[in-house]
Amino acid sequence: MDRVIQKKKWNSKRILTIGGIAGLVLLIGGSFYFTSGKSKLNVDTERITISSITKGPFQVTIPVNGIVLPITTIYLDAVEGGRVEQLYVEDGTTMKKGDPILKLSNTDLELSLATQETSVFNLLTQMQISRNAAQQNTISKLNQMADVDNAYNEAERVYKLDKHLFEQKAIGMQEFKQAQIAYDYQLKRKKLTSQILKQDSASTREELEQAKQSFARTQNALAVMRKKVGDLVVRAPVDGQLTSMDAEVGQNKNKGEHLGQLDVLSGYKVRVDVDEHYISQIYTGLTGTFALGDKNYTLKIKKVYTQVTGGKFQVDMQFVGQVPTGMRKGQTLQILLALSDESQQVLLPKGGFYQQTGGNWIFKLGEDGKTAYKVDIQLGRQNTDYYEVLQGLKPGDKVVTSSYETYGDMQELVLKK
Repeated sequence: MDRVIQKKKWNSKRILTIGGIAGLVLLIGGSFYFTSGKSKLNVDTERITISSITKGPFQVTIPVNGIVLPITTIYLDAVEGGRVEQLYVEDGTTMKKGDPILKLSNTDLELSLATQETSVFNLLTQMQISRNAAQQNTISKLNQMADVDNAYNEAERVYKLDKHLFEQKAIGMQEFKQAQIAYDYQLKRKKLTSQILKQDSASTREELEQAKQSFARTQNALAVMRKKVGDLVVRAPVDGQLTSMDAEVGQNKNKGEHLGQLDVLSGYKVRVDVDEHYISQIYTGLTGTFALGDKNYTLKIKKVYTQVTGGKFQVDMQFVGQVPTGMRKGQTLQILLALSDESQQVLLPKGGFYQQTGGNWIFKLGEDGKTAYKVDIQLGRQNTDYYEVLQGLKPGDKVVTSSYETYGDMQELVLKK
């Protein structure tokens, strides 16, 4: 009778098929493992930037923005307070030194000036009266001195004559003694009168000198008061352009209040904002350059303002050499400010790779130019165009400097055209 024969699950053909597939998988995996051991990514060369490592002049620079300002700005303040009575010019007018800008009125100041002038006039009148009295007194003393001199001379003549006669026994002792007493009296009188005249002259001179000093002080006070009244007319202290005028007729201005400013147009400076990160590296003498039209111009730092506002501090720069024509106040300039001297260094062009690598590694092209692999690098200083290479790269090497954002953890790039 017939017998049912069970079919085998694992026949030789099936075993050979499975074994072949497994071997193929192992072969592919082993080939991949032993040939690279790295994760790879195909990259289209037209979508990346390949840059060359070079050696050349390097200088640390930072881009900053500057505003063109007049070389000197003089602020106009009210020296004396008052009411704005008249405006002589408008904002933006070009002024010459001494030109009137506006006039203030101050009744109290003008009354004080009138009072001071009256005091000076009264003092001058009193001085004239005192001088006349002193002169009359001096004349009187001189007349008195003349009388005394005359009496003395007469007494001296009689005394000498009587003395001679007495010696000749022509007159008696009594007559001679009378002449001698008269002579002695006139001599003492002359000496006393001379002393009084000298003291009177000295006293008169002292009084006149004191009066002159008092008059001079009063005159100085009057001059100061006149200047204060004169300051009610605000004038241009130098040649320049009047700007930021802040005054209207009828407006009251307090002493010291701002009225406007005068921009000196003989030259320009550039006020630059710098990030506070660089405050320790900025000092006077540093230079910067900017392009305007088809020419490059140089600026030098003349003053550093160390006060930080809004994360920035300011410096003033002046032109070195040629100044661009047609400069205007308020014009903005884009300046490259140099923070170091120029030196020869290995240079890596800047690119988006830095955002993912932090400058610690980069994809470097192989000798065949068909692959790029990771290499560790060390970067130093930087400017607007280049990084300074300290380790890991040499001149002639080629690297991928575009963004690595889509590369993930890839170890190698296969470059495809």
